[in-house]
Amino acid sequence: MTLSIPKPLHEEMKKYPEYKWSEVARKAIQEKIEAARLADDLKAIAQAKKELREGKTVPLETLAEELGLK
Repeated sequence: MTLSIPKPLHEEMKKYPEYKWSEVARKAIQEKIEAARLADDLKAIAQAKKELREGKTVPLETLAEELGLK
């Protein structure tokens, strides 16, 4: 993957050669992915709560099968 860095930002980055900028970018990408996964999980929980309130439930045996517990 190639990143496009605006020239003014690149000039600022050059002032701090002690930083491994590729590692900074890697960590930022990883943090964004983790935040997106958390958001997905929270949406799924909210949807499950909504369905439970609406009386849409899943039989325990079906849930166990879907989770690979049977």
